[in-house]
Amino acid sequence: MALQLSREQGITLRGSAEIVAEFFSFGINSILYQRGIYPSETFTRVQKYGLTLLVTTDPELMKYLNNVVEQLKDWLYKCSVQKLVVVISNIESGEVLERWQFDIECDKTAKDDNTPREKSQKAIQDEIRSVIRQITATVTFLPLLEVSCSFDLLIYTDKDLVVPEKWEESGPQFITNSEEVRLRSFTTTIHKDWTTGVRREIAAGKEVMPRAAAAKS
Repeated sequence: MALQLSREQGITLRGSAEIVAEFFSFGINSILYQRGIYPSETFTRVQKYGLTLLVTTDPELMKYLNNVVEQLKDWLYKCSVQKLVVVISNIESGEVLERWQFDIECDKTAKDDNTPREKSQKAIQDEIRSVIRQITATVTFLPLLEVSCSFDLLIYTDKDLVVPEKWEESGPQFITNSEEVRLRSFTTTIHKDWTTGVRREIAAGKEVMPRAAAAKS
């Protein structure tokens, strides 16, 4: 993907939105693979961030994730996203088993200032590589998911954001008895992401989600 960087390798708001959205695409794929939400044979290996990553080859999932990432990129460019959450639920009971929460801060002054920020693509990718490695490593300390699971993607946005028809507001999907694993963060200097892998978390707030993401019952 060609990112909008200056000659001095500075980062623009649009370039930052593309980098963060691309990270989420690979991060979500990694979570779905590592937690066994889809069969391992439906993933293929690709090279990114100096790592070998696994991405889905399932046509429906690919289409769904591509649509989500494209919309997310637009909202990141508008600095309207507060967090993205991957919710993993028991298909049979609907119980929420895990929440992977990515908190996002955006420097909204970048909307009015087109001056590229002084951070190289290599430095950003080095930070992202550390986050991806930690996501991959969670399989060693998170309990196995011993039931069939589905996932939802929830995105916290600014309240005044106009949501497309294919998206809908979603209430929080709770888990009690919080047990939290804090992972590394990365920053483009415009967007900053904190990643929290969670097994048990009490949640509250307002979220939106694609209609197609509703958990099966």
